[in-house]
Amino acid sequence: ELNDLSASNKALDAVADVLLAEQQRTGKKLLWGTACLFSHARYCQGAATSPNAHVYAYAGAQVKKAMDVTHRLGGEGYTFWGGREGYATLWNTNQKREMDHLAAFLHMAVDYKKKIGFKGQFYIEPKPREPSTHQYDSDAAACLNFLRQYDLLEHFKLNLETNHATLAGHTMRHEMQVAIASNALGSVDANTGDTLIGWDTDQFPTNFYLTTEIMLEILKMGGFTTGGLNFDAKCRRESFEPVDLFHAHIGGMDAFARGLKIAAAIIEDGRLDGFIKQRYSTFDNGIGAKVEAGGVTFDDLEAHTLANGEPLIGSGRQEMLENLINEFI
Repeated sequence: ELNDLSASNKALDAVADVLLAEQQRTGKKLLWGTACLFSHARYCQGAATSPNAHVYAYAGAQVKKAMDVTHRLGGEGYTFWGGREGYATLWNTNQKREMDHLAAFLHMAVDYKKKIGFKGQFYIEPKPREPSTHQYDSDAAACLNFLRQYDLLEHFKLNLETNHATLAGHTMRHEMQVAIASNALGSVDANTGDTLIGWDTDQFPTNFYLTTEIMLEILKMGGFTTGGLNFDAKCRRESFEPVDLFHAHIGGMDAFARGLKIAAAIIEDGRLDGFIKQRYSTFDNGIGAKVEAGGVTFDDLEAHTLANGEPLIGSGRQEMLENLINEFI
């Protein structure tokens, strides 16, 4: 950023000129664009959730310009990364008002998207707490609830990141299944973090179990229809030479490629899916099928239980399934 919005916009246009020329020269495409609404001091108390209307307006102006540039560069999408959209203390915060303001901001973005003819997908990236005490977009479920409450779900999908999932107390697979269940998984930040460190370290992925779980969920949902794997990652602090970036990118891409192959083999083998199908088989007929079809009452459930007595429970076989996955890893 430069001294004012006008100068910053001109500088961004100059950068975009170079990016466009390089895209045309190399054939590379832009996965998505975003605006930095968190690093400047004006956003220390939020951007679209700031208590200051002038800061809110500045944020809107930045997003407008970022959307223009993303559209110009043929971006496949646009991400809203709410890096400061949260609070440090509730003693000075009106949550309801801030959430209303954020929803209004996103509705403005939807309107502007239509105005300029941008066809890319909008994404929200869940983030739990750091750098604030609490972020409003704290995990996939919170984001989906917010989008439904403010009639925005049809316009947005989620861009998920492993480190954000673990900081929220979840696994990446959990977050993916929550998003997929609502047809709202749009893209993946292909990085991870150190579970022993309580903030977002954005490290390159090397764990085959992690990449297998991610690619398994992506394959089961039919693959990406929007977005992709964005390597929003950094080297560790002690890896400071340029060659470390090459090792990191190559290792991260290889880890996801290996995860994809392993996930495909697990699906082709069929034993995992077969076990899960059998585990829920009581919902395929009888009272279970009626529950899924709808219309069953508590009276029906009581009558069924009186007629059938104590249920027989099957083992979850967690250890067996973990061993099964180890065969492929």
